[in-house]
Amino acid sequence: MTYSYLTKILSLVLGFIVLETDAYGQSAKVFGLVKDIDTKAPIEFVTVFAKGTNAATETDLYGEYNLDVTTDDKVTLVFSRIGYVDTEYELPALTAGSKRNVNIELAPEISDVDIIIRSSKIEDVGMVKEEVTELKKLPTASGNFESILPHIALGASGGTGGELSSQYNVRGGNYDENLVYVNDFEIFRPQLIRSSQQEGLSFPNIDLIRDVSFSSGGFETKYGDKMSSVLDIRYKRPDAFKASATLSFLGASGHIEGSKKLGPNAYNKLRYLIGTRYKTTQYLLGSLDVDGEYTPNFGDVQSYLTYDINQDFQIGVLANYNVSQYNFIPQERVSASGLFTQVVQLTTVFEGQEVDAFRNAMGGLSLTYIPERKRNPFFLKLLASHYDNYESERFDILGFYRLSQVELDLEGEGGLNEVGVLGVGTQHIYARNRLNNNISNVQFRGGYEIQGDNDATNQFLQWGIKYQRENIDDRLNEWERIDSAGYSIPFSESEVLLSEVIKSENEINSYRFQGFLQNSYSISSQDNFEIKLTGGVRAHYWSYSQELNISPRFQLFYKPLRGDKDITFKLSGGIYYQPPFYRELRNPQGIINPNIKSQKSTHIVAGMSYDFFMKRISRKKFRLITELYYKKLENLISYEIDNVRIRYSGENDAEGYVAGMDLRINGEFVPGAESWINVSLLQAREQLDGIEHLKRNVGDTIAMTVSYVPRPTDRFFNLSMFFQDYLPGNNDFKMSLNLSFGSGLPFGLKGNNQIFRNTFRFKNYQRVDIGFLYQLWNENKRSQRPNHALKWSNNAWIGLEVFNLLQIANVGSNTWIKTIGSQQYAIPNFLTSRRINLRLRIDI
Repeated sequence: MTYSYLTKILSLVLGFIVLETDAYGQSAKVFGLVKDIDTKAPIEFVTVFAKGTNAATETDLYGEYNLDVTTDDKVTLVFSRIGYVDTEYELPALTAGSKRNVNIELAPEISDVDIIIRSSKIEDVGMVKEEVTELKKLPTASGNFESILPHIALGASGGTGGELSSQYNVRGGNYDENLVYVNDFEIFRPQLIRSSQQEGLSFPNIDLIRDVSFSSGGFETKYGDKMSSVLDIRYKRPDAFKASATLSFLGASGHIEGSKKLGPNAYNKLRYLIGTRYKTTQYLLGSLDVDGEYTPNFGDVQSYLTYDINQDFQIGVLANYNVSQYNFIPQERVSASGLFTQVVQLTTVFEGQEVDAFRNAMGGLSLTYIPERKRNPFFLKLLASHYDNYESERFDILGFYRLSQVELDLEGEGGLNEVGVLGVGTQHIYARNRLNNNISNVQFRGGYEIQGDNDATNQFLQWGIKYQRENIDDRLNEWERIDSAGYSIPFSESEVLLSEVIKSENEINSYRFQGFLQNSYSISSQDNFEIKLTGGVRAHYWSYSQELNISPRFQLFYKPLRGDKDITFKLSGGIYYQPPFYRELRNPQGIINPNIKSQKSTHIVAGMSYDFFMKRISRKKFRLITELYYKKLENLISYEIDNVRIRYSGENDAEGYVAGMDLRINGEFVPGAESWINVSLLQAREQLDGIEHLKRNVGDTIAMTVSYVPRPTDRFFNLSMFFQDYLPGNNDFKMSLNLSFGSGLPFGLKGNNQIFRNTFRFKNYQRVDIGFLYQLWNENKRSQRPNHALKWSNNAWIGLEVFNLLQIANVGSNTWIKTIGSQQYAIPNFLTSRRINLRLRIDI
């Protein structure tokens, strides 16, 4: 007779006793959720009972429990399960008919992590939290974790780099406006990347991640100074040995994890996570409209080590080394665009090559102190890290082009016939750019929990200070020559002029001081409601601009407990400054502005979450999250986007706003298979200082004045969906569907995008990726198939993925052709077409 069968019989017997007890006295209801402290996964079959009484129950498949307790005196709850540390929680005397929520996280017996108890169920409903087990199976062309965010996070959408890029925009902001943390270390990124083809591996390694949290705005004071979002990643803290290996047409990856006792005591334990990845997009790049020899090679190795010095102190080390090499020898390009009545074709033959190299290294050291205290616990954490970055881009490419007007040959084989020549010429681009970037910082953080005498109130005070040193050495040497019909543009009778020249040498040595103070106050009114208010203030000083910013922020959550509806309401906001980093300082000519100030965004966010059952579909709850937001933007540094390259004006020359609504629903539409649907509506507008913007509608001869124009990230509508399903009657076969739709992003004329600003739009971005998985082996089959060839592993599956299933030609950027008559033509640069990928993964 199995353990689960015995526990079910026990729960029935104990439940009968509880019913008999309740028949003779008044009771109150206690309910909640029990999770594993390391994996955050719900724990089934946890026995929950009240000491000294017959009241007892068990958690279900989803870790949830309900228990009726007496109301005469204080009650001590005990949470017990084989393999976990028994935990007690003391409840005050409850009134008859009242409800009390107690959520708990249990630590495995082999783990020395302190047990965490939360007596409030209120959480940040806009802070999307996900485990990554299912996300590992999501078909993605870039191979980076961030490319998954638009499918799971509120208000996030892919950038112009499309499927090859891990960059994402959040609620009208660009990629530079997003914060990323890994175990409280801030993560920095390369600066010179100009196209998604150059992008290598981003920092987060999904094999090492335990869980992720993402906020799209109105986030807490403890997070840093950016205007749009924060991605907070937690790496695993393993107790047992595990390993994995993945192999596909796009690269390979592997990792190992485990723990080892090092020291005289049981708590002296070393835990290790080590992962390595290799990525090549050569197979995907072969489907682009430029034929040539693509040689992209990207790789990294990463580790996270922790050691428990004693029961109070833990030391952690995070290290990463990343190398990206991109070589490209273009040969020929033939692209056509336009409507049926007028089609333009660009034919180009190339000479030359491009060689880019990006090397990043990061090391971080943390020391955490959590004393063993049963009441009013607190923690202290000291962190130090260093980031070293070297970037080099070198290209010398000539393109001999012919721009023609063509028409479809309806009588022949359906090809294109040239009916007129619009321009013939040469485009010569040259660059020898390099950037050295070194960032060192040290920070001290702490927190102190204050529990009220009656457990109806709770406070959690947090603070932190940070010092950061930045050394930047930048060398730019870049020019472009355009020849049209034998004449250089711009034309001069006395000399050959270049259309664009950028030559600069910049060195910046500066430091920053940052600090924050934040308090969270929770109050529970028995079975009526729960309220949580979080408020705080941040300070940021940068020596280069000698600017001090003060940022107040707040969050308010309200959860009614009466009735059957599981709803939480949210109101948050504050001031979010973004002090410039190097790229914002530099204008298109390579000159830095020492007088630049921080950009400012004032957020107001209102939202709600609703957890509900759809019993005909799944036993697990679904969650609906919706938020309305408004962001007032001041001291903006205007910019334009070319593929993934953001070119700033280098001046505080604009103001604007963003307003919109996000909606997300997730749950098991198919039992045992989580799915997500995200819908976003937004309007992002700006106004350049001293510029009277004009707009001319289609068919109009006279332009009209407008106050605000679209920002480069103004994507009015965005839909992202991730859906999973099983083959009926066989859970070994699984399908994953990844669907994206986004309305076209705006752009303007090259070199003349101020008065008539961002008046054009790219075509809508539409893409469907689909994956088919077959589970080759699972450890649950060991008793049925003891001689299986993969019995040495825990899990193995093989997947067939089809990228861009519908073969839609999405646009990533434009190539601009200028004729001798100064007329410009925008020829779209298309992204990847349909490709098939085979992926194999084995977990040990």
